[in-house]
Amino acid sequence: MQCAQLVKLSLNIARPRPPGVTVTQPAYQRIADDLRRQIVDGVLAPGDKIPSRPQLRERYGVSDAVALQAVRLLTSEGHLEARSGSGTYVRRRPELKRLSRYWYKEGRTTSPFREEMARQGRTGEWRVSSSTEQATEAVAERLGIAAGDDVMCSRYTFLADGRPVMASVSWEPLAITRGTQVMFPEEGPYAGAGVVARMRAIGRQVESAEEVVTARPILAAEAEELGEQVGAIVMVIRRTYRTAERPVETADIVVPTDRYELGYLIPVG
Repeated sequence: MQCAQLVKLSLNIARPRPPGVTVTQPAYQRIADDLRRQIVDGVLAPGDKIPSRPQLRERYGVSDAVALQAVRLLTSEGHLEARSGSGTYVRRRPELKRLSRYWYKEGRTTSPFREEMARQGRTGEWRVSSSTEQATEAVAERLGIAAGDDVMCSRYTFLADGRPVMASVSWEPLAITRGTQVMFPEEGPYAGAGVVARMRAIGRQVESAEEVVTARPILAAEAEELGEQVGAIVMVIRRTYRTAERPVETADIVVPTDRYELGYLIPVG
């Protein structure tokens, strides 16, 4: 049976402002918004030097402190980089790659990530550590178990051509896998085969995969792990695999937005 895919996108959509209602925006945010728009539109291209602090002060009629605050905000977001003794420049970003979410195809026996990297002409590998933990309330709800139940927690750092590109944390109920040859996801005969193949090996037929996609600022530990700037935005793919009876794995996959865009190919009919 082909594994179905359910995708949910969480979007924050601004509501129209009621007539006559105005919103006061701090001056540094107005400056940052203007510069950010110029960067997004290509008016300020990667490698371009932005106006100096005195120039920003004069152009926007603000103090040095306000101009500096705007520049610091854009730097924390990853749009700008400071060069000692030279000034502040639009940051050159890595080439954006498409991460195609057609990973749930029937008969797969190898890693979805490794296949995706091979499709892009890159070498995919990962670092992982697994340990037994007790499920938090949030994880327990996603897995349909009780808080405090034992789970196998695996923390991954995924690399393309040796460079970290994404990270994930996954949880599997040990009530299902304890004592089997797939208890540790990256050990034994099914190491690296992916959740669907591993569960099939112990008689569990995965029938669906749900993904909920959100975005948030990167955490400090994630920024260090992935070589990103604190303040950068990441996508978080909250994925859960299910059989007809129950969830068998759930994971949080963290993807930097300046490296990947998500592409979904969903069979219809």
